[in-house]
Amino acid sequence: MRSLTFSPEPVVKLENYFKDPFDNAVATARTCYSSRVITSEDVHKDDKSKELRDRIAESIYKAGHHTTIQHSTFQFILDKVSRQFIWSFLHSHPFYNSEQVSQRYVEVKPENFSVPPIENEKSLELYLETTRFQMEAYKELIRILNPVIRSQYAKIFPNRDPDLKKWDSALKKRAQEVARYVLPVATHAHLYHTISGLTLHRYNKLVEQYDTPYEQKVVVRKMVEAVSEVDPLFFKNIEDSIPLEKTPEYEFFASRALFDDVSGRTAFLSEFDHSLGGLTSRLVDYKVNGQKSMAQAVRTVLGVTESQLSEKEAIDLIMNPAKNHYFGEALNITTLGKLSRTMSHPHFTFQKKISHTADSQDQRHRMTPGSRPVLHRHFVASKPDYVVPALIQVSAEASEYYASVMKTVWQNMTQLLNSGVSEESVMYLLPNAFPIRFYESGDLLNHHHKWTKRLCYTAQEEIWNMCKDEVTQVNGLFPEIGKYLLPPCGVRLLAGTRPYCPEGDRFCGVPVWKLPVEEFERVL
Repeated sequence: MRSLTFSPEPVVKLENYFKDPFDNAVATARTCYSSRVITSEDVHKDDKSKELRDRIAESIYKAGHHTTIQHSTFQFILDKVSRQFIWSFLHSHPFYNSEQVSQRYVEVKPENFSVPPIENEKSLELYLETTRFQMEAYKELIRILNPVIRSQYAKIFPNRDPDLKKWDSALKKRAQEVARYVLPVATHAHLYHTISGLTLHRYNKLVEQYDTPYEQKVVVRKMVEAVSEVDPLFFKNIEDSIPLEKTPEYEFFASRALFDDVSGRTAFLSEFDHSLGGLTSRLVDYKVNGQKSMAQAVRTVLGVTESQLSEKEAIDLIMNPAKNHYFGEALNITTLGKLSRTMSHPHFTFQKKISHTADSQDQRHRMTPGSRPVLHRHFVASKPDYVVPALIQVSAEASEYYASVMKTVWQNMTQLLNSGVSEESVMYLLPNAFPIRFYESGDLLNHHHKWTKRLCYTAQEEIWNMCKDEVTQVNGLFPEIGKYLLPPCGVRLLAGTRPYCPEGDRFCGVPVWKLPVEEFERVL
């Protein structure tokens, strides 16, 4: 038997932080009721000031006036953390900023994966055997895909010889992007992660929740300890964590005896997939008067009547890059513009199914939030469930090998579950290809930003396809809006910005600005 530890232990380093975060929080609170700005030095200048400081800090914390602890920001370097933990916890909310290593462009090393606490030696051996098998499958898939990628690349760039060394890097990255689908979500990542003091308090409060409570506790404990070292007072009023058993998700499963409900899971998956109707993303709800409301909001901003500015003219004024030059800017400034903010009124909800690895990118669009699942509730043992990238679908050899890898991984995961290993631990073996089924909503302003970025042919293929589905459906409802939902090159064409493609050497090879979205097609 082995001790219950997480291996290798995640690395947490506090890289940058605000000076005097606790005192600063009180200083901001006192400033609200002062004729001058109160400083951190003011709140600790003598014993009387410190006594007032502590009393105010406790009072406003208990009253829920937490914006004061949002001013202080902490930047962490995280290493040896799993992709599963990042997806489920770090990136599952809007209040953070991260820059993490990309599996699309950086080759994954064989031993870079997390091992959750598995007490039984035989089970541990099978876990390690499975992760290493997936790592080897990643390398083998890169090899199998190489000639397919070269063939596709030659079709797109007929004037480039894919056998020349100068194109090796570009071709290898395309192979890595697709081969990563077989990697386990236990695969490591390293990143910068920046959050406010308020978010760190919330991390601590909800650290014991699905899907990775053990890893979360290790990382958040280290975050709290690192901040406490530079300011022992900052967590003076910190609350206890809510136990997993007290979370609403756990209590629901317990009340319905759903922990081993395999038939219910199977029925849900079938119902969800059937309702998608073959789409990656299906529009399920929207504001029926969204276009009309936006037009009226435009008139209100400008102080004009309907007779002075029709609905069609109002939409054109906001969304046509030839008239709204903000869309031709590299810096996304639309949330600050008075007129462009009217795009926040139309609203859309989509039901979607994309892979774990694709959703890990989609969730970075924090202003189109989604309700992502308790992951093990979407897992059915002995029933492989995965997304197949377009590039694999065009290769018989790659398709056959890919399916055999998934079959083996599911067999091993089932064996681990049958041996008593927890679902939390076994889920770390899920391949990146495992589907995430969820609902996502957002307004036109923020969807427009996502659609513009992700309709680019250099975007990840699944997200690109998802955005194509979404834009096509919105265009069918609101054609005056839809005709301006374009990739970056299409927007720049209308804005008169040259070159039309902003990607430089990363140009996809296709003059996409000449095509309507419904005619978009790609494999590579």
